[in-house]
This record gives sequence, C-alpha cells and structure tokens, in this order.
Amino acid sequence: MSKAFTRENDGGADDEDDVGLPSLPQGAKNYMTPAGYARLRAELLDLIDNERPRIVDVVHWAASNGDRSENGDYLYGKKRLREIDRRIRFLTKRLEVAEVVDPSVHYGSDQVFFGATVTYTDDLGDERTVTIMGIDEADSHCGEVSWISPVARVLLKGRVGDEVLLPTPGGVRSLEILEVRYPGAPS
Repeated sequence: MSKAFTRENDGGADDEDDVGLPSLPQGAKNYMTPAGYARLRAELLDLIDNERPRIVDVVHWAASNGDRSENGDYLYGKKRLREIDRRIRFLTKRLEVAEVVDPSVHYGSDQVFFGATVTYTDDLGDERTVTIMGIDEADSHCGEVSWISPVARVLLKGRVGDEVLLPTPGGVRSLEILEVRYPGAPS
C-alpha cells in the first residue's frame, strides 16, 4: 500500500482525547464545585443536543452535493464533528469521576479548604486574591487556581494569619494569609 494512504498515527482516536487537556494527577480525585459541575454538564448536553446534530445536518447536506474532496462544508464539518466528539468524550469521562464538593459548608471558617477565596500577601508586599477551584473549572484570568496548583497546595489547611512557604524557581517565597471567604451559608 502506498504511504499516501496510511495514517501517520495508527494509535486510534483515544490518542487525540488528551491533546492539550489538563490531566488528573495519578490517584487524585476530580474535585469540582456544584457550579463548575453544572457548567460542564450544560456544555456536554448542549454539544449532544444542539451542536452535534446541527453539524451532522450540515455534513449530510454537503455530502449530498457530490465531490467531497473539494467541498469545504463537508471537510470543515467532518473536522468539527471530530472536535465535538473528542470534547464529548472528555467531558463524559471527567463528569463520571467528578466529586462535587460544596464550599459553602465551610462558610464562616478562617481555614482554607477547597472552594475558598483567599487573600494573601507575599514577602514583596504584593497582595493577591485567588479562589481554589477544580482542575476543569479554574480560570486564571478570573483569579481562580486549580486545587493542585503549587500556590493552592501551600494555602490549603492554612488559617488567617498563617505564613506558608511557596517554593518557586526563583527561590522560596513567604505568603501570609490575610482573609478566607466562602460562598453564602449552606441552605
């Protein structure tokens, strides 16, 4: 068989599943806030119920137009379907192993647990506020960090007034916990 007709990656579709996606540490749980779980579940349901059927219709229509080799709608649609299917597999796997943790049960506590919003200052006097979230829901642009990140790991279990040490490539930094907040009281 000609080399032109073989796939470079014969590893199967599973090899594509984890490209560029955060992986769970070995033996770690996939902690998630209720809001994060709901957001990922809504994305999964939207992909299954709306996005995928819409793209399937486009691909079906494009395929019926004849020559598929130069049909942009068909080629783009097939590529988009692979992307959607990959995301569906990823979300399904992550939601199956998710352990939903409600941070509001710690409302009023001064100790840092999963879901806490922590204000701290470092040894240079810079003050920062971060919220400790799940791996799949943390958004650094919004001041959220994953619970497995180095800063979250040193803050966890700390209390207001505690100083914790954060190892960095530039040396060990001292962080002082100034404030710990949790979302509203449990209902």
